[in-house]
Amino acid sequence: MSMEVKVPQLPESVADATLVAWHKSPGDRVSRDENLADLETDKVVLEVPAPADGVLKEIRISDGTTVTAGEILAILEEGEAGGKAETAAPAAAAGAASADDAAGAATDEEEGDEGEETPGKAAGRLSPSVRRLVDEHGLDPADIRGSGRDGRITKADVMDFLERPAGKPGAGEAAAAPSKPGAAARGAREERRIPMTRMRTRIAERLVEAQATAAMLTSFNEVDLGAVMDIRKRYRDSFEKKHGVRIGFMSFFVKAAIEALRKFPVVNASVEGSDLIYHDYYDIGVAVSTDRGLMVPVLRDADVMSFADIERNIGEYAARARDGKIGVDDLTGGTFTITNGGVFGSLMSTPIINPPQSAILGMHKIQDRAMVVDGEIRVRPMMYIALTYDHRIIDGREAVQFLVSVKESLEDPARLLIQL
Repeated sequence: MSMEVKVPQLPESVADATLVAWHKSPGDRVSRDENLADLETDKVVLEVPAPADGVLKEIRISDGTTVTAGEILAILEEGEAGGKAETAAPAAAAGAASADDAAGAATDEEEGDEGEETPGKAAGRLSPSVRRLVDEHGLDPADIRGSGRDGRITKADVMDFLERPAGKPGAGEAAAAPSKPGAAARGAREERRIPMTRMRTRIAERLVEAQATAAMLTSFNEVDLGAVMDIRKRYRDSFEKKHGVRIGFMSFFVKAAIEALRKFPVVNASVEGSDLIYHDYYDIGVAVSTDRGLMVPVLRDADVMSFADIERNIGEYAARARDGKIGVDDLTGGTFTITNGGVFGSLMSTPIINPPQSAILGMHKIQDRAMVVDGEIRVRPMMYIALTYDHRIIDGREAVQFLVSVKESLEDPARLLIQL
């Protein structure tokens, strides 16, 4: 019996989505609830589950197409029907499952770490579109030089291999010998045009919006994290044994930020038209970097969370965000944001506010520096911290005092226990 595979119900406030990649081809066997394709909205990536066990008979919507809830994407033949589907809709024949050249779709280089392919590896791990070309022309992937991330073979690499004369170097290979004696050999000078994904486009829009609507200013301070590092070292094993999660730096920063927000509530506020909205709760956004762009899941009521709760929730959010399984509700709201560029080696930066919030705290790399402590020069683990704030509603005095409060809490963590 044939079944329709439809676009699932989209999150509230999301009108449509872009089909970014098919994970199955016509004729492939699928299991109930197995992910068939990825849909990308402005905020999250959604999966299209198989409604039953069977064989994917026909794909009707190709990659890069904008779709709405309930739209038919494919036809599934329920049961144990065998063999490859003999026909497919024109959309599929024109390039269904081609994730490297459709507008708005992820490129072959972006289709996930497990799909990376380099010459000499098993052809079964090629992306669907590349695998189809290789099979159709009886090619050996080991003969094709990949120009994608980590040497992965893209569709363009296969087409270049097919079109060039025998012996001519392809994309990424050395160019012909220089015409002038003694001239240095030059590599291929090529360009690739890749459409931005919907998520990346939306991120760009929000960043430009923030800079256009807020009077952003950044203040800096520095923190000696020696006391925090001592606590983490002393209680690391017992904390993990009891709570099943490691104690990191972010939980200390979240707690320190909340104490500072209590003292300076305007930093936790937002602007709505000509009104100033004060939030008497603390929903802290924590920026997470993913292959598809920056996401900011929200720790709701973070003030009542324990250190273990904060670490556990951050870990779960980060894993779901990177797997494309985080929901819109997890990303909406938030009264204040913390971002950690230090994990990438950033020593200092000016983070951009996440609208409609009015401030964002930036963490950076911990670096040993010579500091004067009690009249003596000592090597201390120091971190620069930055607060970017909306100067329309937050004065410099409040911003500086906020950072000082964060600094005091981190340099003397006992203050967090008695809320000083």
